[in-house]
Amino acid sequence: MSLEFHTGDTEAELDTKSADAFRTISEVAEDLDIPQHVLRFWETRFSQIKPLKRGGGRRYYRPDDVALLKGIRRLLYGEGYTIKGLQRILKEQGARHVQAIGRGGPIGPPPAEAARSATDGPPRQDGPMRAPVPPGLDDITLLTAVLAELGECKRILDRALQPPAEPA
Repeated sequence: MSLEFHTGDTEAELDTKSADAFRTISEVAEDLDIPQHVLRFWETRFSQIKPLKRGGGRRYYRPDDVALLKGIRRLLYGEGYTIKGLQRILKEQGARHVQAIGRGGPIGPPPAEAARSATDGPPRQDGPMRAPVPPGLDDITLLTAVLAELGECKRILDRALQPPAEPA
């Protein structure tokens, strides 16, 4: 297997780069439309991200690393997962599942788990937690009820934070 390193960042060179070529952090950051420091931060939170590091600490991302990063970005930014939720997915379903998501695959469980869960009872919800909307409620009615509930919470908190009244 030959390794290709491209360190130039001209537009023409990026367009002609082999699919198997390694990418620099600047190329990956541009491709994912996120800052480089976010990629470095994700490396501290997701041990599955392991770019090749060369002299001076330069990072080179393999195609599988880029697919994993695309999957992480899609789940965090597009689907609303938390870092902790995504760490659980990586632990339970593996990096290959998240790489497949990064390559445009479905977000649901991998096929083996889908077949297993069909016989194991109701499916678990691995995605963002969303409360079901009661039937017949429109958005304005629902938001008005939520606002009223938040107002009641604020009233209770305000009362709890007031100093006790002096006896008369």
